[in-house]
Amino acid sequence: MAYGLARRELRPRVPLRPGEGDRHGLTSLQGLAALSLDALSSVAYGPEAIVLALVVAGTGALTATLPITLAIAFLLAVLVVSYGQVIAVHPDGGGAYAVAKADLGGTASLLAAASLVVDYVLTVAVSLAAGADALASAFPSLGRDKLLVCLIGLALLTAVNLRGIAESARVLMLPTLLFVVAVLGVILLGLLRSHPAAVVGTDQPVHATEALGALVILKAFSSGCSALTGVEAIANAVPTFRPPSVRRAQRTELMLGALLGIMLIGLAILIHRDHVAPRGGVTVLAQLTAGAYGTGWPYYVTNLVVTLVLGLAANTSFGGLPVLMSLLARDHRLPHLFGLRAERPVYRYGVVVLALLAALLLVATDADTHRLLPLFAIGVFIGFTLSQVGLVRHWTTSRPPGWKRRALINGTGALLTTLAGVILLLTKFLGGAWVVVLAVPLLMLLFARIQRYYTAVGRELGLGRIPQPPSRHTGSLVIVPIGEVSKLARHALGAALALGDEVVAVAVHADPVRSRALEEAWDRWNPGVRLDIVNSPHRSLVQPIVDYVRRAAEGGRQVAVLIPEVEPLHRRYEILQNQRGLLLATVLRARTDVVVCLLPYRLKL
Repeated sequence: MAYGLARRELRPRVPLRPGEGDRHGLTSLQGLAALSLDALSSVAYGPEAIVLALVVAGTGALTATLPITLAIAFLLAVLVVSYGQVIAVHPDGGGAYAVAKADLGGTASLLAAASLVVDYVLTVAVSLAAGADALASAFPSLGRDKLLVCLIGLALLTAVNLRGIAESARVLMLPTLLFVVAVLGVILLGLLRSHPAAVVGTDQPVHATEALGALVILKAFSSGCSALTGVEAIANAVPTFRPPSVRRAQRTELMLGALLGIMLIGLAILIHRDHVAPRGGVTVLAQLTAGAYGTGWPYYVTNLVVTLVLGLAANTSFGGLPVLMSLLARDHRLPHLFGLRAERPVYRYGVVVLALLAALLLVATDADTHRLLPLFAIGVFIGFTLSQVGLVRHWTTSRPPGWKRRALINGTGALLTTLAGVILLLTKFLGGAWVVVLAVPLLMLLFARIQRYYTAVGRELGLGRIPQPPSRHTGSLVIVPIGEVSKLARHALGAALALGDEVVAVAVHADPVRSRALEEAWDRWNPGVRLDIVNSPHRSLVQPIVDYVRRAAEGGRQVAVLIPEVEPLHRRYEILQNQRGLLLATVLRARTDVVVCLLPYRLKL
């Protein structure tokens, strides 16, 4: 024992992610901050989507906002209870993909994976667009550059995630707390005031184009269901909680449901009471904020907090989609490169693909939140339904004590989410939902084709079967292309002699004078290796060597080609070096079955 010295603990180079070790697990409050931003921030656009759907029937139709929100809150309650069951059954992470694969089979898991991919991409696009709307409500001059603001925000998120800077629940707790306090303050002060403290935005005339009928109400309900996105995130990340992780996750799910329900209903009451209609240049939440706080500094702070939280909500997809893609790669449903993880805990290929798809969506819709929302909730409700149906299948198969009651809960959830999904699809199909209807089957087909390819490759390679012993070839040959006698040639021949039984140097020349000079220099050097000179009247380098290699490999002889390459110390000099070695290696790999090796010779300048 070393007295007076504290024992030093060895720490990993890669920082632990939440849940990797008991000390790093999430508490319920930390889990609410880290996993619920997507759901909580939906109050920034969910109630506004209801208002925009109802106002086509005139401002009088806005009285239907409250009953529609109550119906959405009831669906939220059913989902929260149902996902509490998902958490208990799948403590290792009850995402729709995991549930479908375990309980519903291959096709359902493909559907779940495709819907989740769509959901993650749209979460980024919608959150950034809604954040830009909130920012423009405080600073109207930014309203003309919404797309640019979104793309800058997307670039920052991508850069941060490529660097591997993981979210910290403690860091997220402050903005989450500020957001919840700000929204609850809007509701409380708004209800205490007899009339709005201030009115913001420009007046827009409202012309009723439809009667307030069942179709308009269904459209408003389906639009408002976008506020339910993100409810499943806690069930997807149960292992990240501290023990007892199941109880903590269920408690966090209940906290999320209660907070989200209170905020949705409170905002709906204000919209109903004050007849809040859409106004130019501001969001509905910004109007309610001005009505509660006035247009002083609390108004600007609230809009900035909403923008920040929506940006952080977009960042949750950067933690979710790359991990999902790595799972799909592990199941051979995506290219295996998506399963590659850098030294930092980052699946960089997944991050880049997510950023590109989100950028494409933002550009295609001009960062218009209300053009993105019809696409948004379809994928979410597919995941909701599959999770609930999978649980019903689980209960009816395993039949534990009380299974009928549990199956009834999840069955009710499945029925309601299916009904909501069908309503969403029918009412939003022409508004953009057809894109999701097209994208989901195409993604399923892509996953299935990739899986089929990997299965065929595995069969051809004999994976999982013991192969015959390798055949023993004698007299292996290593071919070394050279240009002239030099340290580079010495370096390459030394490596080649260590690799094969026989080594031959090959040079290609078009000038007989230079060929004779090389032969004389080779004889004086006498490295103990045969030199073959190939004449090339057309001054071609690559094809003569390829032909030479093909002739040497006839009869099944084991042949390797060792290509020396000069590597400068500084990258700026790489363009000055001859790239013929790389070209030769590429052609040899394409046209022959020999082993091709690149041997670096590193310069000191």
